[in-house]
Order: sequence, then C-alpha cells, then structure tokens
Amino acid sequence: MTVDPLYSDAALVDFYDLVNTGDIELRRCLALAGDARSVLDLGCGTGQLTAALVDGRTVVGVDPAGAMLDVARRRPGGEKAEWIEADARTVRLGRKFDLIVLTGHAFQVFLTQEDQLAVLATIAAHLAPGAHFLFDSRNPTAEAWREWVPERSEEMVHHPRFGTVKGWYDSRMGVDGIVTYRTWYEVTATGQTLTAESRIAFPSKEDIAAGIEASGLVAENWFGDWEGGAWTPASREIIPFGRLR
Repeated sequence: MTVDPLYSDAALVDFYDLVNTGDIELRRCLALAGDARSVLDLGCGTGQLTAALVDGRTVVGVDPAGAMLDVARRRPGGEKAEWIEADARTVRLGRKFDLIVLTGHAFQVFLTQEDQLAVLATIAAHLAPGAHFLFDSRNPTAEAWREWVPERSEEMVHHPRFGTVKGWYDSRMGVDGIVTYRTWYEVTATGQTLTAESRIAFPSKEDIAAGIEASGLVAENWFGDWEGGAWTPASREIIPFGRLR
C-alpha cells in the first residue's frame, strides 16, 4: 500500500494534531468503549484516541504510516499501547478484541468496494464474541468537499517549530465519485510551502450497509454525528456501531 504523503512525510505529519483535535469523537468513543478490556484501533494515526483508551485496557494501534506511529509512541500514554505498522486490509493479529474502532474518516481512504470489504473482513476477523465495532465515513449527500476550497478552508495555525502557518485545501470531485484534494501549508516567516495530494471515497450509507452485511457483521445503531444523534439522510456523518452477526 502506498501511504499518502500527508501521513508519511514527517514534516506534514507535524501538522496533523494541530488541525485534527477530534475531541467530540474521542469522548463518544470512550463512552462507547464502556467496560471493553481490549481495543484494536485500525488506522490509529498519531494515536490520540488509542492513547486515551489505554487506562485499564489492552490497546493495539495499527497504521500503515510509520511517521504517524512515531508521533503516537511519543505521546503521553503511548508507552502503554502496542503499535503495529500494517495495512488495515490485510493485517491479521491472531487475536480477538472487545472493541474495534476505525475513526478519523480512515474508512474513506479505501477507494474501491474491494478494499472496503477487505477492511470490514479485518474487523470481523478480530472481533471477540459479543464485541463491537465502530467507524465513520462522511455522508456524500452533505458534500463536505465543497468546503475544501481556499476561500472557505483557510486557517492560521501556530506550529511549535515553524511559528505562524497558513493552511488551506483545494478539492475536486471526479467522475468516479472519488474526491481529490490538496492540502497546503505556507510558513509565514519563510514562505516555505508544504503540500500533498490525497484521494478519498464517499460511499453511501446503502453501500456501507451492504458491505457490513456481506462481511458477516450487523450494525446495531447508525449515528449521524459524534454527539450520538440518529442518522438521517441530512446527517454529515455515517457512523455504524455493530457486532458480528
């Protein structure tokens, strides 16, 4: 698997936690984790959620990007988790978990139905009896990519090494339903520019539901946001919470 430079280039990875806090997502995952004693975090990235789950639990974070895992290992609590550099489509740990999460819209980096089914098969292969899974994907009807244009996405962030940095996105929807977007960071003091091009899919709720069923899984709840609201066609998120069928 070729890892997107946004996640594999250490200079770009430095920005990830500055622009992706995920506080509401983290709180909801902690609540849903409940009394789970073991958690598998697929596509764990820099390990924000993984490290938050370690108290009283065995937690494994899996990600294909070594640069992201380098950050994860250094964060508070990171020493209590197990970190594995691997592809969520093919990883097989020979272990079962009480909860499996795939958050941060990581499901969308899998561009084909074949790849999405492979990830769902990985989830099914690692679920313990009575265990649950949780993942998120942006609802295509909300057309989030329309906000990823320079005039709507520009923001200023303070980087610990670079100082003030201007960030923005530029996106386009392809005829294949895949959104291509470019991330830009411009360092104010030097004019240095860092950039990467990414591609993500926007599967519909119907397609996700069909994949879940085909993988021997069942969604017990469909959330439309990380506050726990029920999914509706107008929801910005598609968040299934389920188990083995």
